[in-house]
Amino acid sequence: MTDITHQTRFTGQLLAYAASEAAAKASRLLVVVAVARMLDAEAIGIAAAALAAGDILKALTENGVGQRIISAPAAELAERCNTARRIFWLWCGGLFAAQLGIAGALLAFGNVQMAGLLALLAVEYLFMPAGLVQAALAMREGKLRQTAAIAGGQVVGANVMTALLALVWASPLALILPRVLSAPIWLVLMRRLRPWTPDLTAGRAPLRPFLAYGWAVLGVEVVKVMRMQADKLVVGALLGAETLGIYFMAFNAGLGLATSFTQAFSVVLFPHLCAAGDRMGALRHGLSVSLAVLGPLVVVQACLAPFYVPLLFGPGWEGTSHVVSILCLAALPNVIWSATAGWLRAEGRPQQELGVSVILAAALVLNSALLAPFGLTAIAVGYLALSALIMLSATALLLPSRSATTKALF
Repeated sequence: MTDITHQTRFTGQLLAYAASEAAAKASRLLVVVAVARMLDAEAIGIAAAALAAGDILKALTENGVGQRIISAPAAELAERCNTARRIFWLWCGGLFAAQLGIAGALLAFGNVQMAGLLALLAVEYLFMPAGLVQAALAMREGKLRQTAAIAGGQVVGANVMTALLALVWASPLALILPRVLSAPIWLVLMRRLRPWTPDLTAGRAPLRPFLAYGWAVLGVEVVKVMRMQADKLVVGALLGAETLGIYFMAFNAGLGLATSFTQAFSVVLFPHLCAAGDRMGALRHGLSVSLAVLGPLVVVQACLAPFYVPLLFGPGWEGTSHVVSILCLAALPNVIWSATAGWLRAEGRPQQELGVSVILAAALVLNSALLAPFGLTAIAVGYLALSALIMLSATALLLPSRSATTKALF
């Protein structure tokens, strides 16, 4: 495949994921309106804490096994898939048991509502392993438009269910139950997209390469979700459930679009880099396309926050619009660092990504803890400043040269 064809294919795949995310965000507006108007801030805070705790554990599913399938030479593909299948089932089963154990501990300490929400979220793990090999194979084969449609369909389905539940049953459960009910949608569609059965005659690939690559990827994903969720736990612990509910809504309104786009960009970028003859050229192209798509959206979103926040959230939420505007701007350094991180993984250097992720997570959690007494605006400003400083500095240092970095950014 020529570089031009490869780049055109990447652009189409990224736009497909962007369209999927746009549909997901449009449906998310239903959730924002319904939740902000039907649930009080304390109920939102309880659900936010359960989702944050669940997402921290769910990050352990990102263990690099799927990326080993995507990057496999053709001669090793069947045996890698066989090993990956076994890892996925054992791993997800262990996470299911671990989350039930955490829920049991919360129940023992008298936190019945939180225990029930976490136990319900654990059911997701029972659906995941039966479709993960198929998902990796589909991405390896360039079926990213289809995987984007499946991912978008799952999110839209969950969001519509959340909005309907919030309208008829104002409870934190309205934010949790749709996550579980939408999981079979993903599983059925993924298995239909890329049918696969184990080839037992191929044997199994050794575990050591999976472990050598996967531990750093796993560490990155755990640290990443800690970065995205731990500050909410800090805000809740220091300022209470009501303030956490306000921060949760502001954070999702401000960074929700960017986070979704960045995740989609990472999904598309890794196979793009693995298949490219000129990885730095592929990185420059991928990043330039991503910034061209995301940049104008971020600026418009930040400028219009004072208008759409009170319109969507309802009376009483006007004071959060400036926090939303500030958090919107953190999207741009985030997508730049995501490109650098994808390049490091394609080069077999996830350990360096892990080091930066640890520094970033520690800095942002410390930011929330130190600035919490000064209010949510101070936390948001600190979040933007620290994330931009660390992500852009790491990009400048870790890409091959200053000139390559400059070209990648512009």
